[in-house]
Amino acid sequence: MVNSMTGFASLGGEYQGTHWVWEIRSVNGRGLDVRTRLPEGFDAIEKFVKAETAKACARGTVNIGLRIKQGAEDAAPVLNVENLDAVIEAVKTAEERALNKGLSLAVTRGADLLSVRGVIEMASPDKQDDAALQKTIKSDFQKVLTDFTKARQTEGDSLKSILSEQVDQIETLNKQSSDILAERSDKTKEAFHANIQKILQNADGVDEARLTQELAILAVKSDVMEELDRLTAHVNAARELLKAKGPIGRKFDFLTQEFNREANTLCSKAGHTALTQIGLELKTVIDQMREQVQNVE
Repeated sequence: MVNSMTGFASLGGEYQGTHWVWEIRSVNGRGLDVRTRLPEGFDAIEKFVKAETAKACARGTVNIGLRIKQGAEDAAPVLNVENLDAVIEAVKTAEERALNKGLSLAVTRGADLLSVRGVIEMASPDKQDDAALQKTIKSDFQKVLTDFTKARQTEGDSLKSILSEQVDQIETLNKQSSDILAERSDKTKEAFHANIQKILQNADGVDEARLTQELAILAVKSDVMEELDRLTAHVNAARELLKAKGPIGRKFDFLTQEFNREANTLCSKAGHTALTQIGLELKTVIDQMREQVQNVE
């Protein structure tokens, strides 16, 4: 199964006046990098979130966010006495230091103290049921993670279709190369024979054994059958990967490098216009394939 490394899913929920929204989105990555953004007070579920994500994903940069909102109709102001005491002590200290330096500060009002952040908190009447709330939120995360995984699978199916078509194109171009070889071979032989005759007619004492050896070396350098055979093997390997289970992105990326190597060699050895053209078309298809493979998990 081919999975994409990119995907998105979101899911909202509610429990006793507390509303939330889970969001998961991912982009390409060399490995698996799970990044969380959780509200204060929900850090305890971070380990759970990362562990569940690691079970579902093998590669990609995965960003997970949780937004919490208390319903205004269910929330009530609560005085945080400890924070208030700390603010009062701070005000007293400030006033004393100001007097010591000859300054007189304005009278501190109760509203001023209550407006300090952390002195008044908004809390739900059911705040004591935090354990049940977090359990429900964790349950919703598993649901949104399932949706997220399906989204990556759906995009992976599209990637598989594109890659399969590109592998078919490479196979077709490879067969066309094989068909051209016979024509190229006859022309190459004619050119070799013509060049041999010119050399023999215009040079005395030519070492024919050495000449034959050099021509044999040239023939080997221009032989592309080995490259075409390897391209065939790579096509078969690509099709096997597309049918394999689990992450295949790294292996497929390496395979595209091998495809590209053979196409480069084919172009350099071609010595024939039509064969060179096929080599260039191969390189184009392989480059397009490499772009798609960057999205494969």
